[in-house]
Amino acid sequence: MLLKIREKKDRGFHRNGRGILDSKSEFIRRGKMKYGIYFAYWVREYVDEFTQFIPRAKKDGFDILEIGAFDLVKQNDAYFEHLNEAAKEYDMILTAGYGPSRQYNIASKDTAAVEKALVFYENMFRQLQKANIHSIGGGLYSYWPVTDVADLDKEGDFDRSVQGMKKMADLASRYDVTLNMESLNRFEGYLINTAEEAVKYVEAVDKPNVRIHLDTFHMNVEEVSITDAIKTAGKYLGHFHVGEANRQPPKPGRMPWAEIGKALKEVSYDKYVVFEPFVLKGGKVGEDIHLWRDLSGGADEEEMDRTLASSLAYLKKTFSEA
Repeated sequence: MLLKIREKKDRGFHRNGRGILDSKSEFIRRGKMKYGIYFAYWVREYVDEFTQFIPRAKKDGFDILEIGAFDLVKQNDAYFEHLNEAAKEYDMILTAGYGPSRQYNIASKDTAAVEKALVFYENMFRQLQKANIHSIGGGLYSYWPVTDVADLDKEGDFDRSVQGMKKMADLASRYDVTLNMESLNRFEGYLINTAEEAVKYVEAVDKPNVRIHLDTFHMNVEEVSITDAIKTAGKYLGHFHVGEANRQPPKPGRMPWAEIGKALKEVSYDKYVVFEPFVLKGGKVGEDIHLWRDLSGGADEEEMDRTLASSLAYLKKTFSEA
């Protein structure tokens, strides 16, 4: 697979003259926002081979490919080393997203289950380091999606989660991994639904590698003001997802993208802006996201890439002029 990537690179992509840097060094060197794409834009079913999306993301103009961490525990070390090599070929940064299953819920009342979850996470962090991935976001503080609320105890779960996250953060720091707590809408999570709740949580954990992850889709549901939510997160903001209210890629219309860009500047946010659109009906991805109609307009793969590249150009321009 890597050989094929190299061949494609030679035909269309070239090193930029600065040499290949690892993701952390590259981020420090440039000191400005970078833009990424979550792999699931292109698929209906979850996959465990992410190298196929690296040249595609690069072609569309992105700096970052965000992978799904759901099946990483099934992979051996060579898998992550290969993924790292493939990303370096295109000077591409990798990040990860994860919605934990209930068995890895660190807010659980079952202390044995929490300890098991911490073992699971430490192995994941070790794997992420091998792939040169230093950032993971999602509902790491609980599980996803939350469907059974019969024994929901938000206050108690919050406290248990904070204690579990303190331990998880220490484990992650050994592997230079930052944990970004995603504020989710009420239909997918209950522990952190707003930026205000996210700040309360991050301050309670009080670990330098535990940050806030905001997403315009979720904020559109829960926040009175998206821009005020960004300002509330402020210095704690570590990761930012973008997408329209219906989960299409950003475009002119309902979302106040100029105001969002201005708010990000006001809080001096200079990290990652990752597109997380879902437009393909069907499959496990569509089921999990509750996407019951095609939002791609019947686009083929080339049309989907053109739409994505156009959206990226629009958002970059809008944010730069904000």
